Amino acid sequence: DYLPIINKNHVSASVSIMEGCSKYCSFCVVPFTRGEEISRPLEGILNEIVRLTFNGVCEITLLGQNVNAYRGEMSNGDIADFALLLEYVAEIKEIKRIRFTTSHPNEMSDSLINCFSSIDKLAKTIHLPIQSGSDRVLSAMKRNYTTLEYRSIIRKIRKICPEISLTSDFIIGFPNETDKEFESTIKLMKDLEFDYSFSFLYSPRPGTPASYIDDNIPNKIKQQRLEKLQSLNMLQGKAYTELMQGTNQRVLFDHFSKKNKNILLGKTDNNRIVETNANSGLLNKFVNVKIAHANSKNLQIEPITS
Repeated sequence: DYLPIINKNHVSASVSIMEGCSKYCSFCVVPFTRGEEISRPLEGILNEIVRLTFNGVCEITLLGQNVNAYRGEMSNGDIADFALLLEYVAEIKEIKRIRFTTSHPNEMSDSLINCFSSIDKLAKTIHLPIQSGSDRVLSAMKRNYTTLEYRSIIRKIRKICPEISLTSDFIIGFPNETDKEFESTIKLMKDLEFDYSFSFLYSPRPGTPASYIDDNIPNKIKQQRLEKLQSLNMLQGKAYTELMQGTNQRVLFDHFSKKNKNILLGKTDNNRIVETNANSGLLNKFVNVKIAHANSKNLQIEPITS
């Protein structure tokens, strides 16, 4: 908490609010290498964010292994949960957009879900790892939730915030994953219409409980499954991008294209890259824009208001 603040971007910064993990998923080494969850005191986090605003920061990303498990002590001895922390950060007038990552489904409280409606500064996007669409695999992973519970969380979030962008993590080829179990993951991907997400082949970590499970799945089969899931997700992400054409979006323009210095780039709430002319005068500014053109990766705009 006492280290000097280093901020090269000057408009966007990340702040670590907690460290460690107490979930003990069977495939993960984090609890053993980083220890259990420890949250920073609320006032220390707010003081750091205020100091960052002195350097021009207007966008904050709150970080934690399970960021929504935050339980920080307040000066009066009470404990602030993550939803309350978000409310306090939103009261800092210089902060215009708030992001957070990474979340755990078991910590998605109703008060946190309601923040997507009550806090305008909160980016309308959430990264919520599911890992698998099979309840048996989730149990073997020790994730401590079912696909039905996960779907219920997403229904609540989308009811509160219909425009939210949902991304996730998927582990493919967990030991002894069957074809039927993999197809359950494909079905979940289709049903919940995930935006561009992250997916990986399972890789055993020495010493973790999962590393002792005998695995009978050939690597070729695992790779085929991963490619199938990623191909589906690419189509879904592209469809999301194309649906953004003609919509109004909040963008922070913060850097120039490395390939073309005449192009200024920024990001929407759901992390789409937006292009405009470098001489637009929008550098390091939030602006509400209308998306004129969209492709699978980038968006072009028509300025509305700054």
